[in-house]
Amino acid sequence: MNLQVRQEGEFQYIDEGEGEVLLLLHGLFGALSNWNGVVDFFSKNYRVIIPLMPIYEMPLLKAGVPGLVSFVEDFVKLKNLKDMTLLGNSLGGHVALVYTLNNPDKVKRLVLTGSSGLFEDSMGGSFPKRGNYDYVKERVGYTFYDPNTATQELVDEVFSITNSNAKCLRIISIAKSAQRHNMAKDITNIQVPTLLIWGLNDTITPPLVAYEFNRLMVNSELYFIDKCGHAPMMEHPEKFNSILERFLQKTPITAST
Repeated sequence: MNLQVRQEGEFQYIDEGEGEVLLLLHGLFGALSNWNGVVDFFSKNYRVIIPLMPIYEMPLLKAGVPGLVSFVEDFVKLKNLKDMTLLGNSLGGHVALVYTLNNPDKVKRLVLTGSSGLFEDSMGGSFPKRGNYDYVKERVGYTFYDPNTATQELVDEVFSITNSNAKCLRIISIAKSAQRHNMAKDITNIQVPTLLIWGLNDTITPPLVAYEFNRLMVNSELYFIDKCGHAPMMEHPEKFNSILERFLQKTPITAST
């Protein structure tokens, strides 16, 4: 599916389909394309929206989880969104958790996949070495069970990011913000139906993290996908979409008046 990126003010985003809103949030090294399979499948019956998170451009002093949550709040206000199902991968899941706690009236369902917020092994335990393409390729491949899922386009994009001082400073700042912000005591307050879809072979947020989310979130259900790493919606889109579709169908929402 050839996605059209829209521009409105400072925001770039995807907006496809009509109906209930699925708002998708990508991770630290993520991109709009991470969600291609989800957009293609669900835009037939839902309105699927993905804002491009300003990870590499936001002011350095705001480069952290709170700054990204504020960005999402501003975007939701601009687009006048409500009754949302909020989906987040990796750092996007962390942002989704904080957003849900801050704006419980906006979120009707929550979906987390490989989410940070409790524990994560960022980029496989080390930051990519600048100027070393093979090393970056190896680290990006580490995200997936099958390293071949990491396309050359994706590796090239991460390599370009890691060779920019300005972008690296923001990535480090955001990553440290996420690691400092453990949400174990907060997420027990989230009451909305929550779906956890996890790669059984995720080495960045391992299965134990998924079990802990499931234990702490009273209204959550957990599904694992075998032979799958940190981004199930990219590595096994059909299985991911099937689990998500069943969840959406069995947790109907009542629209706000």
